[in-house]
Amino acid sequence: MKKIRNNLYTCINVADGQPVATKYHIACAINNTAYLSHHSAFEYMGISNQVFYEIYVSSEKRFDDFEFNGITYKYVSSKISSGVIEPKDTLGIRVTSLERTVVDSIKDFEKIGCLEELLNCIESIPYLNENEIIKYLDAYNLQFLYQKTGFLMEHFKDQFRLSDGFIFYCRNKIGKSTRYLTKDSTKYLNKWRLVVPEDLFQITEQGGIPLV
Repeated sequence: MKKIRNNLYTCINVADGQPVATKYHIACAINNTAYLSHHSAFEYMGISNQVFYEIYVSSEKRFDDFEFNGITYKYVSSKISSGVIEPKDTLGIRVTSLERTVVDSIKDFEKIGCLEELLNCIESIPYLNENEIIKYLDAYNLQFLYQKTGFLMEHFKDQFRLSDGFIFYCRNKIGKSTRYLTKDSTKYLNKWRLVVPEDLFQITEQGGIPLV
């Protein structure tokens, strides 16, 4: 047995000396409401392009960040509790649904990862349920989040088969304030009342196909 943190232990595999518990199981065992979120949810789903040495964990109870076996477990505050699932054929894993993960990651990309990594993850998703996206957008009910999500999802509209009604819904929720997508944004988009990086959509897929 090896101590991970107070009241949390794992068995050690005698063959290789590594913990039996995976980093995902450790994260979900931090407390009884802990679940994988943001980039760590993408990573668990096999969607992320970049492996982080941080695991992002949301829960109803705050905990102090800690490090174990080269991985830092970081608490991420969340204002909603819906959209947490237990994947089939797993035990002890709780993770945000795909649509909630997308909304959370758009909301917090400047704190967790970066915009380019977010776009790379989104590119790897084959389908999104727009009604589920709306459900989580409404749960947060933040004008800036409607702006960011509507703007970004418009560029993936065909990929996800999003309706015009979805784009219209987001536009109707953005309010009258102009906001900056990132700190280095310079290009103003009147449609979304959003200032975005000039070269944002020069980011391309691995195959060289532009996003727009």
